[in-house]
Amino acid sequence: MSLKENQLLKNIDVSRLPVHVAVIMDGNGRWAKKRGLPRLMGHRAGTESVREIVRVCGELGIKFLTLYAFSTENWQRPVKEIQGLMKLLVHMLRYEVKALDKNNVQLRAIGRLSALPPGVQKELQKNIQALQHNTGLILNLALNYGGRQEIVDAVNTLVQEGCRTVNEKAVANHLYTADVPDPDLLIRTSGEYRISNFLLWQCAYSEIHISPAYWPDFRREQFYRALIDYQSRSRRFGGI
Repeated sequence: MSLKENQLLKNIDVSRLPVHVAVIMDGNGRWAKKRGLPRLMGHRAGTESVREIVRVCGELGIKFLTLYAFSTENWQRPVKEIQGLMKLLVHMLRYEVKALDKNNVQLRAIGRLSALPPGVQKELQKNIQALQHNTGLILNLALNYGGRQEIVDAVNTLVQEGCRTVNEKAVANHLYTADVPDPDLLIRTSGEYRISNFLLWQCAYSEIHISPAYWPDFRREQFYRALIDYQSRSRRFGGI
């Protein structure tokens, strides 16, 4: 840990950490373009940030980390880029499982997973099962995920169950994240001020931190700054 990181850590109240942190990992393509590299190289560089943020969350005792890995809208990207992303995902799952297990990380996934390539589904389920006994950080990957689609899926399930009317509790209980607390902190990298169809229901009262760093440059220091920003907020949830 660098001197700057150590100084930042001293400004974090470990008794007031967010229980659930959600991250929109944005800027991989622009990071690569800035360096004259193919977009996929930015995605590969971004995997190092995933490793570090997972490690830091485990060290601090944060319970839930949800990463926006692939959205329903991302299918509109060039075919070669999508294929590269899927291969990268399989590689990450295959070669990170031992490290995740060693660090007591449990793996989960949310989204319309059945539409993912069969190889991705197989590797994902294998790793989820391999890590299901762990009791530390719960790493939740949002794959083929869309917030609007999630709400539609929840309502359709309620209709199929015969519900004539619904309330907030009923919808919440049928979301992909039904057994996970709503995010306390939502982080978006690359300086963009958009939620981009991510956890629309769940982020109703999340504190939002926008980092100017592209995702491949978002590491321990930037995460600590996000936590310090979060702890500077007064969370009133509509009250006084």
